[in-house]
Amino acid sequence: MLTIKQVYATFFGGIILLILLLVATTSWYTVDESEQAAVHTFGKVTEQITQPGLHFKMPWPIQYVTKVSKETFSLTFGYEENGNGQTIEKTEEAKMLTGDENIVLADLVVQWRIGDVEKFLYKSNNPEQVLYNATSAALRGVIGSSKIDSALTDGKPEIERSVKDQLRKLIDRYDIGITIMDVKLQDVDLPNEEVRKAFTEVTDAREQKNTKVNEALKYKNEKYNEAQGTAAARLSIAQGTKIERIERAKGDVARFEALYQEYVNNPNITRERLVIETLEKVLPGAEIYIMDDSSETVKYLPIRPLQGGNQ
Repeated sequence: MLTIKQVYATFFGGIILLILLLVATTSWYTVDESEQAAVHTFGKVTEQITQPGLHFKMPWPIQYVTKVSKETFSLTFGYEENGNGQTIEKTEEAKMLTGDENIVLADLVVQWRIGDVEKFLYKSNNPEQVLYNATSAALRGVIGSSKIDSALTDGKPEIERSVKDQLRKLIDRYDIGITIMDVKLQDVDLPNEEVRKAFTEVTDAREQKNTKVNEALKYKNEKYNEAQGTAAARLSIAQGTKIERIERAKGDVARFEALYQEYVNNPNITRERLVIETLEKVLPGAEIYIMDDSSETVKYLPIRPLQGGNQ
């Protein structure tokens, strides 16, 4: 039969064994590469673990660990995907008003991660719902300030960037430990077939208008270039004619000055020479003679044979 001492020894030995077992089983924990953890000390987060591996902490209930994923999550807005990979449209959720008071259906997907474990766990009761509401507000705000033409055509990349910026500002303001990685605008469409057909007709008409305008501009540029070329050619000809006439005038002046110098030296001979040259020009086929009537017998000298002999 056990004595009281033995009973107490057995009792305290069991307690010590239980404590050692508790320490051994609750003081070590592992963090996977796809996980991050928050260490709680008496219910308050005192450390965040992002490095994978084996870690030590104080035994429960002094400290305990909460693990969350550090992978990238996707939040869809305006649609959802079921387990079979099928897409289910949420028309009422995706329906929104543009800046020029037209209804469109817009949906997107938000890529996000948990950036701060403590804030994600304790700043909000439902951080994913906060993210969803912020996404709705950002998308509706951007679409509400956009024109329908821009939203349906080439303005989608700008809408996507604006939504991302607005969403990041909202999440930073809420400070719920979420980091926005990316925002992808999946689709912007009109609500029904009749409206889509009318918009397509308007778009086709606009494209035809742009085509005609571009053709007209092309024709204008061609004619303008032709006119520029013609003007340049005529200006070049005029410049050449100008230079030719200037050079001809300079030659005439040089000849006149030479002739004048001869006239100063021998005025009579030069005068007679000018008369003879003028007669040759006026009467190119006539025979020219120089007559000497100083005596009774007229003596003449034919000029042309002498000119021919001198040649």
